Amino acid sequence: MNNSTIAAVVSMSSLQQRLDIIADNVANIDTNGYKSKEGSFEDVLTRVQQQSKDYDQPGRSMPLGFNIGFGVLVPSITSNWEEGPLQETGKPTDLALRGNGLFGVQVGDTMAYTRQGNFNFIPDSADPKRMVLVDGQSNPVLNTQGRPMTVPIGVSAAIDESGQVLTKVNDSDKPQVAGRIMIVEPSSQNALQAADGNYYILADGVTDQQAFTTKASTEVGVSSGYLEKSNVDLAEQTTEMMKIQRTYQLMSRALSSSDQMLGLANNLRG
Repeated sequence: MNNSTIAAVVSMSSLQQRLDIIADNVANIDTNGYKSKEGSFEDVLTRVQQQSKDYDQPGRSMPLGFNIGFGVLVPSITSNWEEGPLQETGKPTDLALRGNGLFGVQVGDTMAYTRQGNFNFIPDSADPKRMVLVDGQSNPVLNTQGRPMTVPIGVSAAIDESGQVLTKVNDSDKPQVAGRIMIVEPSSQNALQAADGNYYILADGVTDQQAFTTKASTEVGVSSGYLEKSNVDLAEQTTEMMKIQRTYQLMSRALSSSDQMLGLANNLRG
């Protein structure tokens, strides 16, 4: 197999992976709190093909030899943490985060984190006298102690900018603090990895202390009555898809040409 065949096959595989990323972004354009995924290309391997000294002619400014590549790959997939636009809903338990924050959610036996803030209070199966705050997939939203955020039945609840849950029975009552929703701020994007359901979990080998900053940021806050929309730019994704498709077609032609040349070489041998 010659170099052109190897480069075309490897590049086509990476281009297909990049198209899959774009398809995932477009499919989640209406998912609240979704962060678009990005993938960049880098060379798989390059080497310098040496040339004869006969090519070292007067006036040549470049050194002898030329680079031979073996295609490109997508080394990693990252998330674009740019904030998405806010949509006003007027619902007190719909929450949107400002800044680089994440809500803590219990998904099965796993601690997960999300920007998707379409929350609701439902009856607590563990305590009939209380209600528990859950996300859109009925997973409990956690408080700062790492336990499900609950309030007594029969109260009205509101959530302030710091994530405190305030309750009162009557409009004239003084609000009581029921707890504070867990809001964490990642210290590095590499500390988290995307999971199914628009969640993030800790990357392999990373601890909570390594993943999240312990210093409270004044830039992280909660907007009650709003939802953060996806930050996917459809026009940008469409443009990128067209560029990738054209490159894929070029690599496909290169593979066909390489195959034809190999066929001609085999016929000459015969």
